[in-house]
Parts: sequence; C-alpha cells; structure tokens
Amino acid sequence: MLLSGLEPGIVGPETNFVNIGERCNVAGSRRFCNLIKNENYDAAIDVARVQVESGAQILDVNMDDGLLDGPYAMAKFLRLISSEPDVAKIPVCIDSSDFAVIIAGLEATQGKCVVNSISLKEGEEKFKERARIVKRYGAAVVVMAFDEQGQAAETDPKYSICERSYRILTEEVGFNPNDIIFDANILTIGTGMEEHANYGMYFIEATRMIRENLPGAHVSGGVSNISFSFRGMEAIREAMHSVFLFYAIKAGMDMGIVNAGALPLYEDIDKDLLKLLEDLLFNRDPEATEKLLVAAQEMKKDGKKADTKTDEWRETTVEERLKYALVKGVDTFVVADTEEARQNTVKYPRPLNVIERPLMDGMAVVGELFGAGKMFLPQVIKSARVMKKAVAHLLPFMDKEREENIAKMGLDADESPYQGTVVIATVKGDVHDIGKNIVAVVLGCNNFKVVDLGVMTPCETIIKAAIDEKADFIGLSGLITPSLDEMVHVAKEMNRLGLKIPLLIGGATTSKTHTAVKISPRYPHPVVHCLDASKSVVVCAALCDQTVRDAFLQDLNEEYEDVRQEHYESLKDRRFTALEKTRDKKFQIDWKNFEAVTPTFLGKREFLNVDLQELLPYIDWKPFFDVWQLRGKYPNRSYPKIFDDADVGAEARRVFDDAQVWLKKLIDEKILKANGVVSFLPAGSEGDDIHVFDEKTGVKCGTFYGLRQQSGREHDQPHFCLSDFIKPLENGRPSDYLGLFACTAGLGAEEYCKKLEDEEHDDYASIMVKALADRLAEAYSEYLHKEVRTNLWGYSKNEELTETDLLSIKYDGIRPACGYPSQPDHTEKRTLWKLLEAEKEGIILTEHLAMLPAASVSGLYFANPHSQYFAVGKIDQDQIIDYSNRKNSPREEVERWLSPNLGYDVE
Repeated sequence: MLLSGLEPGIVGPETNFVNIGERCNVAGSRRFCNLIKNENYDAAIDVARVQVESGAQILDVNMDDGLLDGPYAMAKFLRLISSEPDVAKIPVCIDSSDFAVIIAGLEATQGKCVVNSISLKEGEEKFKERARIVKRYGAAVVVMAFDEQGQAAETDPKYSICERSYRILTEEVGFNPNDIIFDANILTIGTGMEEHANYGMYFIEATRMIRENLPGAHVSGGVSNISFSFRGMEAIREAMHSVFLFYAIKAGMDMGIVNAGALPLYEDIDKDLLKLLEDLLFNRDPEATEKLLVAAQEMKKDGKKADTKTDEWRETTVEERLKYALVKGVDTFVVADTEEARQNTVKYPRPLNVIERPLMDGMAVVGELFGAGKMFLPQVIKSARVMKKAVAHLLPFMDKEREENIAKMGLDADESPYQGTVVIATVKGDVHDIGKNIVAVVLGCNNFKVVDLGVMTPCETIIKAAIDEKADFIGLSGLITPSLDEMVHVAKEMNRLGLKIPLLIGGATTSKTHTAVKISPRYPHPVVHCLDASKSVVVCAALCDQTVRDAFLQDLNEEYEDVRQEHYESLKDRRFTALEKTRDKKFQIDWKNFEAVTPTFLGKREFLNVDLQELLPYIDWKPFFDVWQLRGKYPNRSYPKIFDDADVGAEARRVFDDAQVWLKKLIDEKILKANGVVSFLPAGSEGDDIHVFDEKTGVKCGTFYGLRQQSGREHDQPHFCLSDFIKPLENGRPSDYLGLFACTAGLGAEEYCKKLEDEEHDDYASIMVKALADRLAEAYSEYLHKEVRTNLWGYSKNEELTETDLLSIKYDGIRPACGYPSQPDHTEKRTLWKLLEAEKEGIILTEHLAMLPAASVSGLYFANPHSQYFAVGKIDQDQIIDYSNRKNSPREEVERWLSPNLGYDVE
C-alpha cells in the first residue's frame, strides 16, 4: 500500500505494525471535541502534532458530532494541517459515518489518504457508488465487516463479508487490492456474557483467513475495544492489549489504533496473569473473567504491576538467564553465565556453539522487539554491551580451539555464526561517528558481523577491508557535505575494481535524492540510502534473503529512477533570479544612521581549559534525545516534557539519569577538556563579500565570500547574504567589526571512548560520552556567545535572558557557521582557521574541512541587531563563476572553488 502526506508512507511486507493516531476524533477525545466546537483550531492542530511526534504513522480525523457542521469542520481542519509540515508529512485517515463529511475531507486533503469507512450495510449499489468516488479521489479505503444483515461477530460471517467486498472492489470497481483495509470488528471480551467469549478468537481467525485468501488486503482495528470490560484497571488492559496483538499480528493484522507506549513486552507479563489473559482470549476457562477481576484487585492491593519481574530469573536455566540478560541489558552475571554454558560440553561441545545458540537466540529476540517498536535504541545498545562482554569472554577459548583442533577436526577456519559481514566506515575527511556506531551496534544485534573501520577512512582502506573480510555489505557514513563527494568517489572506485558488494549510504547530510542522482549511477550494483539504524537492518536482511532480494532491488531501482526524474524535472522548473538582480534586492539597512559598537579588544583571545561545570546550564538536551532516537510528545522543546511521554518517557528518564552520572564522572575525573578562541577584527562589506583587516597594521588580512539567495523568494522579499549585515567599506576602509570563534569540549573524548570500546566492550558508554561531548561543545559555543554579547564585545550589556531564551535565540546578533544554511560553503573554514590559528587550541581542520575533535563548533559573530539567520538555498552556477566584484584573479577564484579535495587540477 502506497500512501502519502508530504512524505511517502508505505505499508508492506517490510513494514512493522502501523500505529494510527486516534486523538483527533471528536467522538473519542473530549478535549479535541471542545477545541473544534470552540473553533480553537490552533490548539487542535497541536493535538495532531503530538500524535505525529509520538509515533503515529497515519492520522485519524473524525468530526462526527451532532452539534458540529461535519463537512465544514473536516475541510477546515485538514486545510489547516496541510500548512503544518510536521503534521502534514504523514497520511490522513478521513474517518466518518457521514459520506458528505468524507467527500469534504477528500476535497481538502493533499497526498494519498485513507477513507474510513464504507460497508455493504446499505446494499451493493451504494457500496459500489461510494467506492468509485473514493477511487476517483485516489484514496485507500477501510471496509467494515458489515452487510445488509448487520455487524459480523463470528469468523465465517466476518470473512464472508470481507471476501464479498474484496471481489466487488477488485473485479467491479477496479480497486487496487493493496488499497483495501478490512476492519474485521474487534469486539469486547470478558463481559460475562457467554456469546461474547469468543470475540477475540473470531477476529484473529478472520484476520488469518483474510490475509491468506485476499491477496494485498490489509487488516486493522481499534485494539482498545477488546478490553472495555476492564475500564479503570489499566495494568490489566495494557497487558490484555499486548497479548491480543501478539496473536493478531502473527495472524496478519498490520495496522490499528493502539497506544504502543503502554504495551508491556509479551514475555515480561507475569506468567500467572498471562495464563489468565490467554484463557480469556481463547475462551479456555469460563471463570477467566472472574479470576482476572480478582487478580486486578490483588495487584491494586499489593501495588504490583502486570509487567514486573523479580530476581526469579536467576533461578531459570542458563539459556533463559542469558536471554533475559540480553533483552534487559543486564551485564552483572553475563560472564559467569556464559562460562557456565561453555562448560556444558554435552550441550555446547565448542565455545562457538554458545554464541550460535543461546546468545544469538537472545539477540534475535532483541532484534525482533526493536523491529516491532517494542524496544528503544538505548535498550538495544545496552543489549549489545552484554553481548560483547559474553563474546569477549569466549574469544580466547575459540582462538585456542582453532589453533589446536582445526586440522584434526577438519573445521572451516572461516566458519561464522553470522548471517552476513558489514564493513562500515566514516569516509575520508569526516570525523563524526555517533550515528555510524549506533548502526554498527544495531546490525550486530541482528546477527551481522560488523567490521568498523572508524573515522576519516580512505577509499582504498574501505575497499581493501571489504575484500579481505569477504564483506557482504559496505556501509559509508558522513555528516558534512564534502563527505557526499567522497561517497561518490568510493562508488566509482568500487565499480572500477569490479566489486559487486551492495553499498549502504547513511548520515545526516545524505538523502535518497543524492543517493539516487549522484551515487547510484556510478555503481551498477545495489546502492541503498538508509535513513536510520533500523532501516539498515531491513535493507541487509532483504538483500540476504534470496526469496525477496530480486523484488526488493526491482522496487528500489524503480523508486530511484522516479527520484532521478523528479529531481531533473525540478531543475527545469526552478526559477532563479539573475545574480545582479538579487543584488539590487539585497536586504537594506540604514547605514547612515548606524554606528558600530567597538569590541573591548581587537585580535585574538584564548579560553583554555574552561570549567565544564559552568557550561551545564547552557546544554540543549533535545539533540541528546535525538541521538538515542527517543522522540516523544512535546509540542515545543523535548526537555523536560519528554519524561511525561507515554511512549518513550520512562526510557528517556533512564538515559537522562545515566547522562547525569556520566557528566559528573567526566567533570570530576577531568576526562574532557574544553578550549576556545575568539577574535574581533575591523571589517567592511563589498558586494557579497566581507573583508577583514589586521587590528594593528590596518592591512586586509582575509575575505569571507558570501553566497546570496537566488531562488525561493517572492517579488517583495529581499535576497539575503551575510555581507548585508556588515557596514560597507568607506573609501576602502572599514568602520564595522566581525567576530570569529572556534571552541571544543571534545579534547580527550576519542582516546577515552576507544578505551571503553576496546577494553570494556561498552558501546553504550562510548556513545554516551560522545553524545555528551557534543552537547558540551554546543553549550560552550552558547556560553561564549553570551560572553561576547554582554562582555567581550558588549553590544548587549543589559541582556537579561534565561537559558530557555538563549536556546530559543531571543538575543541580538547571530553566529552562523560555515557549512550551514546561511553560508553552506565549507571552504570558508580555511580563512577562519588562518585567522584564528585554532590548531593551537587543539582544534584541527581535516583536508575535507571537518573539525577534529568532532565535538567542536566554529563560526562568525555578527552584532548588527538586524542580522538574522536564513538559508541560501539553491543557486545558479553563474554565482560561482561571477568575478565582477572580486578582487582576486580568476586563477585564485578557481583554486578556491575547485579545491584539490574535488580532484581537479587548477591548470
């Protein structure tokens, strides 16, 4: 099934269970209903935003209320959310029992939506008429298991209605079967009425029959219906939902309305409670309802939860203990348990068998739970830490066995319990590796051998390692834009050398479009863009499975061809304003009445070994949670509201608490060191450029070349360039100032993390330290900027802002960085480094213009109160080769633009 908001939404064999957000429903949410009735649409949109941020993949919207004008409310709400990119990115499900409301919604919806619902209850002709309208609007459709006789409750009537509806839709209306969703009626069990006792089983059986016999069709339902009898007993209800979904998903249910964050793990449910729930679901005990009510009262009395376990797990078999340790991330006993398993030579004749069986079994559960969205990334990283410790204990025994017994036993020296080998690296010139390390851990948790080559890895090293390791995949990672060119180079070299290994592309600056347009055409074998860690697992698994590989690659090639065509078409359609005209429309400042504030000093000043404790109040925690892929229901900032989120709040709190422990350790033991340098220089603008002058001699010592916006502006909007915020030169002399800075909080991080990884096998700790070093570096830049505004430059001496205000950029002035939207050209860092001499503070610029340590920040300071951030966007090539206002020779310009990094010879 192919759906879309602003972004594509795919529901197919590779997709996990799809959550449908239910809170934008006037019948199901009193708050949302009141907001709509009071025409408070801004707050209603926030309800939708929270649904999306909390993981909804489809947004259900229902306006069925007797006091509402349904068509008006539906159309207005859908039009309003279409202008909210963070909401409109996912598909909409137009939900109404009034077909006039559905039509109003269809006319107001962009993308490809879902209509919920139509049914046979008014007869075939009405059913076909409505289905044709839905098809004409291009929507998918939910079909209720109703017919002229009413709602189907038992298995055979459910399937019979769905089969009849399917035949009409596919054979007579011409519906794509993939666009049909059957709601096979999840009805309440445990009511005390005998006729209701089999409702759960009827749904599961009908689901299995639909998926086996009606190709392409999907199955959905409202999961909370199953537990209405136990309202007020949330622990029981949540456990019941988990048990029901465990069996319904196995039967083929692939989407539904459910609060995933409130689902306990199936295997964590107390065994006695689990038996009661399964007895109730499958009607194996006529007294199950009464027993559950008694259990619920006991749980309330004892303060117990349905999903808790005690240390009873230590009394189980060694296999169960290892599995529990891996799933829960408990490493306290793993070495002892691994050794106990190794010594059982009857079960495990060789140390390798311990990895192949109990350890891999446990990691298979971890991979399954993560893929199903029932484990979060920090938990997976902790599981990997447990696995590494177990494997590290076994490695010496395996090495000894290999030396002594390979020849005697005729064993294959290359045998491996893994399903594939992945060589992964951050490409040459780039030093960022947090995302790459997370991918490596997640792949390891899914039974792949990962060979991590680290950062700044040359092309030849990557290719040699792939050949030596007989790799099944090569993974390239990068954060800065020059890394994109290096990835193209690696693809070309792989093609030149005749490799056929699939190439995986990942990193913050990478995209599906860049992969399809720039990399894939250079390498005729699989090239796949992986959006995140879980995507890389899906891709590797699909390419390893010969039964789905061909279909996966065919779909991928078709998708990339579409992306390429769309990209080339967009280039034709893009309207650029001629460069000279954009300069006529530059941002205007009244320079005649402007007098620059003189900094308290000119030239450089170093800030060495800054106390990290002073930086803590300036930390922005949102990116920290993003690193761990924890995204909760926070309409504004994620911290501290994320802790209250039903889905990720508990895990976010655990990771945050771990971070506080690590921060204290890093500060108390002086593991990290923070250095910085700030410089203020006389400056003046000339066209798009900013010239800076030596503070002592008055001689020009450098030029920052600006890029001016050329596209995406309306006729009455200025075309910004950073030079607009600096007063123009007067008779070749400056009368304004520019600030420069570079700072790091990552000195010592790389060495310490290597020790954590190599000696303690603790990827979780390593990623935590790097993530905190990044946060401290950003906090340092925030701290320095405040010092500049209020003290060092002093243009905002009376500034009184809270830390929240600082993170919301409520101060005067900006600090743009090279490589970011206001100045996307990374080569400007060379000028910055020449003037700052930042190497003296330990901050190195790599040949591809990444900063080392990775936890470093650099940029420029603008004091002008009119200065603002903007995005240059796409530019026409004439801006690159236009020299009308340049003082440099054409040769100097060519050297600057066609740098040696791109492989061009200046001659």
